[in-house]
Amino acid sequence: MARSIEVYDTTLRDGAQGLGIHFSVEDKLRVAAELDRFGVAYIEGGWPGSNPRDIEFFAQAKRLRLRHAKLAAFGSTRRKGVKASEDAQVKGLLAVGTPVVTLYGKTSLTHVREVLRCSPEENLAMIADTVAHLVRHGREVVYDLEHAVDGWKEDRDYALACGRAAAEAGASRVVICDTNGGSLPDEVAACARDFLAVGAPVGIHTHDDAGLALANALAALDAGASHIQGTVNGIGERTGNCDLTAAIPVAQLKRGWRCVPAASLRRLTALSRFLDGVTNQAPDPRRPWVGAAAFAHKGGTHVDAVRKFAAAYEHVDPAAVGNARDVLVSDQSGRSNLVLKARELGIELDKDAPSTRAALEELKRLEHEGWSFEDADASLRLLLRRHLGKAAATPFEVLTYHVSIRGGLNHAACEATVRVRIGDRETLTVAEGEGPVHALDQALRAGLTPHFPRLAKVTLADYKVRVLAGADGTSAKTRVVVRSTDGSTAWGTVGVSANLVEASLRALIDGYGHALAR
Repeated sequence: MARSIEVYDTTLRDGAQGLGIHFSVEDKLRVAAELDRFGVAYIEGGWPGSNPRDIEFFAQAKRLRLRHAKLAAFGSTRRKGVKASEDAQVKGLLAVGTPVVTLYGKTSLTHVREVLRCSPEENLAMIADTVAHLVRHGREVVYDLEHAVDGWKEDRDYALACGRAAAEAGASRVVICDTNGGSLPDEVAACARDFLAVGAPVGIHTHDDAGLALANALAALDAGASHIQGTVNGIGERTGNCDLTAAIPVAQLKRGWRCVPAASLRRLTALSRFLDGVTNQAPDPRRPWVGAAAFAHKGGTHVDAVRKFAAAYEHVDPAAVGNARDVLVSDQSGRSNLVLKARELGIELDKDAPSTRAALEELKRLEHEGWSFEDADASLRLLLRRHLGKAAATPFEVLTYHVSIRGGLNHAACEATVRVRIGDRETLTVAEGEGPVHALDQALRAGLTPHFPRLAKVTLADYKVRVLAGADGTSAKTRVVVRSTDGSTAWGTVGVSANLVEASLRALIDGYGHALAR
């Protein structure tokens, strides 16, 4: 039997403390349902004593039908000088009715003296009293030893006494925390080995302040810990927590341990992107395992090797984590890149054909001029179709356009005129918009939609502008990337010009052209 590692997700509590992360109650319910579907063992929902939103979440969470995960409420040990049965915060933890309560308490003698301002003996009593009280009320207690690694380095015997107090009072897990994120893997491993003797299974909770959250978590697991805490995409306090989208596949695919069902692992990339959507964060393309660039190949020799033998430059099959290989084309590319990328786009190229060589030469020339096709597959597809002598890249041609802006800084009006040829007919349309590009888009739509009704479903999902040579000031070339969608699929197109409006128009033309070519 493969060794099992419990996955404890704290995205909704520790993750919510990250910069720029905000969850509504409905957001938290959606994330909890998705985490349960993914197959984690525990979901930490929040701290009911800290804010009304978390209290409301736990009330609403009672309607969730969790199949895999146990829901945990988070809180602290009782206050000094007060019995756990009389502590308001502890009462609140019981009131929300979760099957699991996760407590944290002090492990470092410095924190005991300087933060709690109590004796070491009183801190041990606070731990034991609170854990025992919750266990008597039928709760499973996971005990987080705050600053455990630092406290262990400071006074090993006292840190272990804290863990032993929790275990003897009935905690089901004792979790060593590298709360400041500054420990090294060898220190964490040694600490974990020591805590194995306190009488309860050991877990690990790491932060990424030194860039070592994953390495430290893995060190603890290698040392014998059987429970890992972290967040999806590594969100969390300061620089974040251990990223479960990396920790889970490392443990499962590299070590052979069982963390989640194999079918769930193939949904890992989807889970990462789901959370980015909920938190309104731009996905990090360079995120290991699940990022858009994790299995992207650009160098010509790399692509040629991958075409012959995938493992040449891929440490695992991308499909194992629900990701996909992406062949990039640029001035770094060889013909192998272009052939494989074309195949992704549904176009078969002959590597040795003159048309393929010509397409690659044009591609490199355009890249030199500032074009980039890495986020503009639709523009690349149209370029390849032209070189293959297929039907016209777009079934229409923009002959002329004009944009005017009238008014002052606070009340400008934009108007655009576009003359389009469709077959042997020409149309002239005029439209107003919120800005010159919006007006131009509206005019182009007005000229095309009567002839191509399917374009009525196409909308712009994203619009990005990058200045290519800032030293040239306002005369610099700009690259515009437009993301379009018809509600079921999405595609990217690109335009480059020293004229921002013209660059935008080029990207818009390709976007509508791709929709029609499909």
